[in-house]
Amino acid sequence: MAKSKTVFVCSSCGYESAKWIGKCPACNEWNTFYEEKMSKADTSFGSADKKRKSVKPRILTDVEGKEASRVTTGIGELDRVLGGGIVKGSLLLLGGEPGIGKSTLILQICNKIQGEGKVLYVSGEESAEQIKIRADRLNIKNEDILFLGETDIDVISEAISEINPKLVIIDSIQTMYSDEITSAAGTVSQVREITGRIMKICKSQGITTIIIGHVTKEGNIAGPRVLEHMVDTVLYLEGERYFSYRILRGVKNRFGSTNEVGMFEMRNEGMVEITNPSSILISEREDNPAGSVVVASIEGTRPLLVEFQALTTATLFGMPRRTANGIDYNRLTLLMAVLEKKGKLHLNSQDVYLNVVSGIKIAEPAIDLGIILCVASSYKNISIPKNLVAIGEVGLTGEIRAVNMIEKRLKEAEKLGFKKCIIPENNKKLLKDNYKLDIIGAKDIEDALKILN
Repeated sequence: MAKSKTVFVCSSCGYESAKWIGKCPACNEWNTFYEEKMSKADTSFGSADKKRKSVKPRILTDVEGKEASRVTTGIGELDRVLGGGIVKGSLLLLGGEPGIGKSTLILQICNKIQGEGKVLYVSGEESAEQIKIRADRLNIKNEDILFLGETDIDVISEAISEINPKLVIIDSIQTMYSDEITSAAGTVSQVREITGRIMKICKSQGITTIIIGHVTKEGNIAGPRVLEHMVDTVLYLEGERYFSYRILRGVKNRFGSTNEVGMFEMRNEGMVEITNPSSILISEREDNPAGSVVVASIEGTRPLLVEFQALTTATLFGMPRRTANGIDYNRLTLLMAVLEKKGKLHLNSQDVYLNVVSGIKIAEPAIDLGIILCVASSYKNISIPKNLVAIGEVGLTGEIRAVNMIEKRLKEAEKLGFKKCIIPENNKKLLKDNYKLDIIGAKDIEDALKILN
């Protein structure tokens, strides 16, 4: 007979407690516990005996290793992130902000893999008419796509077992619910239970499944952290809503590397692949104003040339303002302190604004030298040569430290027609290939700032 159990669950991490606690001992968050009534079957020793299959351990050296069977999606940038395609029978989790293009990308995947078998699109947020309007806009012609507007996991499970599709789409996991748990859809217990049910069904039948998840205001996928541990692959679709460029980033991949990223442009016909992102990100850079510089960044294993723009103005208040768009704010303030002390620039009376053009976000330290140069250029009102690229990490003592994958960055700059490049002196000593670039080695920011004299 079923027993009713009352537990307190942390909405942040899913930790369960028999009583209410102010601070979660697992994630250290305050006031995140809420009460849930859960109905579970009696699993005591007095219950009816269940048949259990016997599984014996195997000697690992006797196991034959096989490569995972993959299906190409027909979208090169997506296959690049996945490591060559979707592994059959795998469970993927795709997260992103509302309106970023998750459903659009998923529909394009459904259309590209036609001929592989039936596709079941389960949506708890949109009706069949809404999906049809989007499909017509994207010119979806795959007749094997089946739509199910349902949120009950029991109904969804029956449909999967009856249809036996090759691909299942769950849009989104936060809208699904199970009658076995009394809490509302989207709560920690519901998300964990639904994901476990879906994983059990699809893994047992070898069905590839893509789950769409919402993200929190911090940018993480909503629900317990265990959700990301249960799936095989976790993908994030990033980008500013008011810009057309999107970055698909893999943060977990059991069947490949997480170093690759894919770039798309959101257009009326859907997500269009960007095979040469550097040329697009700097395509509108025609004049040569003060405060502008091109930096060579690395996203995964792909080099990207991005334009930085800085503006310095006299502050009207006692404390100067620092504003960063596209880079870490704390990194900007740190570099401004280095530039003021080691570069002898009086920025304590200047407001500094820095923007990464095209709305993408960059976090790697190799962009430090570009930040230093464009801020100094705006402060001195001296233009940086238009055909120059800056690469280098800046330390607290003003030294320019070596960066990785310098050859890829230089070849990308050379391919796009740049003539000069400032790199760390230690990187220049180790270069072997001959480049058409005029490569300038700099030991510290004083050497780098000489181009502004």
